[in-house]
Amino acid sequence: MDDDILTIEEVAKYLRVSERTVYDWAQKGEIPSGKIGTVWRFKKSEIERWVNDRLSTGRTTPIINQISMRAVLAPERVVFLECIRKHDALARLADNLAGAIQVKNKNELLTEILRREELMSTAIGRGIAIPHVRLSSVTDLVVSVGISKTAIQDFNAFDDEPVQLLFMIAAAYNQHAYYLQTLSYFSAKLKSLDLRSGLLQAANPQLAYELLLSQDSL
Repeated sequence: MDDDILTIEEVAKYLRVSERTVYDWAQKGEIPSGKIGTVWRFKKSEIERWVNDRLSTGRTTPIINQISMRAVLAPERVVFLECIRKHDALARLADNLAGAIQVKNKNELLTEILRREELMSTAIGRGIAIPHVRLSSVTDLVVSVGISKTAIQDFNAFDDEPVQLLFMIAAAYNQHAYYLQTLSYFSAKLKSLDLRSGLLQAANPQLAYELLLSQDSL
């Protein structure tokens, strides 16, 4: 249990519950977790904080309203990228996201986005990456979308596909459930080949934004 990144088995042992219970919590977004490919992993520090929070307050995971693209994304948060390196793409998109009123510390956002990426790649396959952070300097969840006409080769996706679509999510630290639900929402929507192709073929960011908004009605 000294490692910073834990498996389901290690979390189950630490919490004294079954592995199935931990898996169900992760699937439902009720415990801090992330996936590498198809395998769940957990940060020890976040698990400890999660446990302490619930022991001290008795809080349960809140019920979250259905995700709306319009609620988390604005037209100016969709940008075309001209980057061939992951670092440059993340920096460019973080700079755009930092323009949102919800983000109060641009430097912290970029630092934590890059640190998170060093920990594990946020590329989820199919040419998509979803870099994401929760920060105390963010007041509410907000998203920026980057569309790269050039394939970014160094994301180290599990399917070895280069990345061209980036969805950067920044949330307040106390928005864990909403944050996970948003990650799941984008992951599910982006399984659509038509959506991915439409975004890559969009003539300008406004058209890409309108295409994304159309997903709310599906």
